[in-house]
Amino acid sequence: MRYIDSYIIEDLKKKMVFVGGPRQVGKTTLAKAILARDYPEGRYFNWDFDDDRQDILKKKWSTSNTLLVFDELHKFPAWKRWIKGIYDVSNDKHSFLITGSARLDTYRRGGDSLMGRYHYWRLHPFTLDEIPGGISPDEAFKRLMTVGGFPEPFLDGDERSARRWRRERFDKVLREDIRDLDSVRNIQSLGLFLDLLRERVGGLVTIANLANDIQVAPQTAKSWLEILEKMYLIFIVRPFTKSLPRAVLKPPKVYFFDNGDVLGDEGARFENLIATSLIKRLHFLEDRDGYRYDLRYIRDREGREVDFAILKDGLLEELIEVKFSDEDISRSLSYYCERLKPINATQITANLKRPYDKNGIRVTDPISYFKGFF
Repeated sequence: MRYIDSYIIEDLKKKMVFVGGPRQVGKTTLAKAILARDYPEGRYFNWDFDDDRQDILKKKWSTSNTLLVFDELHKFPAWKRWIKGIYDVSNDKHSFLITGSARLDTYRRGGDSLMGRYHYWRLHPFTLDEIPGGISPDEAFKRLMTVGGFPEPFLDGDERSARRWRRERFDKVLREDIRDLDSVRNIQSLGLFLDLLRERVGGLVTIANLANDIQVAPQTAKSWLEILEKMYLIFIVRPFTKSLPRAVLKPPKVYFFDNGDVLGDEGARFENLIATSLIKRLHFLEDRDGYRYDLRYIRDREGREVDFAILKDGLLEELIEVKFSDEDISRSLSYYCERLKPINATQITANLKRPYDKNGIRVTDPISYFKGFF
């Protein structure tokens, strides 16, 4: 079982359920597992399969199919209107589970005729707070730092196979998914842009500089960044400030959903691992509880910086500093704790001998910090 299984099953009793997330994160596997375990009379349809596509268009299924799963339905141009009509006339007979790529999340943000008819869940790769049985926390940490948390490479644990898998996934996302979602003509330059981002994980990303490096217009680079975020390749962490317009103008940081995508050193990969684990937790809390959570960073003109700030409905809940080997408490973390008074303050250190607490700041290792959340 994945960490959102039981919540999906509960929501299916009330509304349609949409499951989005990165390509190859396990959405189809999750849907089929729910069918086999909880809805043995249900039926699975995949828009990419010719026979299933014809059955979808002809609405060919049985009244005994208590759960209808539609995979990749977003490739049907009129899918939103189609599923709305089906749901409105037959929700008393069927439950509906719709899975697909990040496009479901993209469509969800615009004007939505389906509003009020569905719950949305985002599925993430494995992290330290969701470790499959038979894998120790230490081994999980090693795999997350080398092959990443996507199910196939994570469960296989082989770095060579993971590199081949990652290259194929990049190619599919760039040449199929992005091409279908947006009219991007220069896929080669977009690939170069993506590689530059892979080298800048954890650093401030200035769009104009990236655009100059690959000789494209800044507006083009900005649109590419938005496309990569829509496709769940990257996520953007913006600065924490009480003035939202100022936060938008300051350079963001970029992290990757697949920790194996990072081209930097161990410190950069570790910071990315913490970022992916945090965004997974916040997305889960948003999808489950309905609060708005934000992951931000803090940096002032004097260069004092804290890696992550967690906000709940705009209020600061926690400051988190990430260190690969330094056990001493960050001066910047202490500085902002005194001034911002967060509910919690934590420094997560990869190579830590013993956790300790000092001046309201908890210094801990990543396994202890994420243990037991899901």
